Amino acid sequence: MAQSLNEIIAALPADEQAAVEERYQQLRQEVEGLRELRQIAGKAQEDIASALNIKQPSVSKIEKQADMYLSTLRSYVEAIGGKLELTVKLPSHPALHLHSLGDMTMGDGAGVRTVARRRKQARTR
Repeated sequence: MAQSLNEIIAALPADEQAAVEERYQQLRQEVEGLRELRQIAGKAQEDIASALNIKQPSVSKIEKQADMYLSTLRSYVEAIGGKLELTVKLPSHPALHLHSLGDMTMGDGAGVRTVARRRKQARTR
């Protein structure tokens, strides 16, 4: 008869059970993308759009982007009530935290508007 995952874990030594639990807790803290992050924060796309002074379809587009400016990401994270922190991991060094990388006030959506303006200018050139 097949064993359940809980039975298999229960049969492991205590230190291995602890390692499994620790990894499980780490995985629970990871999110797949901005949409999931927004949902965890209990915000609708309309809420984010309002905070960034953009339209809701633009929020949907941001959530689907695979690549974006840090200023756009920072604006989005602040719009859901969070704070963006950038951590750099180098081999043989402890994690390094960048505190001001082109630091700007983004609470008013200026970063998103600036990106949109740059893209529009690039298209018209």
